[in-house]
Amino acid sequence: ISLVTRKGHIETPAASHDLARRGDELQYALNEGPCLDAIRETDLVRTNDLAAEPRWQRWADQVQEELGVRSMLCVQLFTSETSHGALNLYSRSTGAFPATALSIVSTFAAVAAAALTAARTEEQLTSAVQTRTVIGQAQGILMERYQLSAQRAFSVLSRVSQDSNVKLYDLAREVVETRRFPTT
Repeated sequence: ISLVTRKGHIETPAASHDLARRGDELQYALNEGPCLDAIRETDLVRTNDLAAEPRWQRWADQVQEELGVRSMLCVQLFTSETSHGALNLYSRSTGAFPATALSIVSTFAAVAAAALTAARTEEQLTSAVQTRTVIGQAQGILMERYQLSAQRAFSVLSRVSQDSNVKLYDLAREVVETRRFPTT
């Protein structure tokens, strides 16, 4: 599986075999290959014989020589909102991915994309809750120590964050960890 990171890079966080991981790495290094086309241009990319493939000649030559790969099928992992990456299937045989397999692989890719979306949403929610918890703790420390209202404590944290050019979460984490309020 190739995924587009939040910073726009493409990486392989999961591979069923070192061959697949290395094949993906070669695509990223050469900036060409079927998984990149599946991510950037089209929903599905299939090549039955890399020896006769004109689209990605540098990558095709290298992946055949180094890994013995002869055919590939790449399906875009997407939701209605965002393209996430591609499911990449490698084979050392020519013609390994017949047209009859396309609907099964496309269905699997849709399920994988939904799972990725759910995992990312859960990660974002967990991060938001953690951030809010730390900020709330710092706010409570300031309220107790300086007899401030909740609104005033938050305003103080926000102002110091802006004045010192430190993210609010980082400032709050420092207050919670050290139990001291930094001076500007």
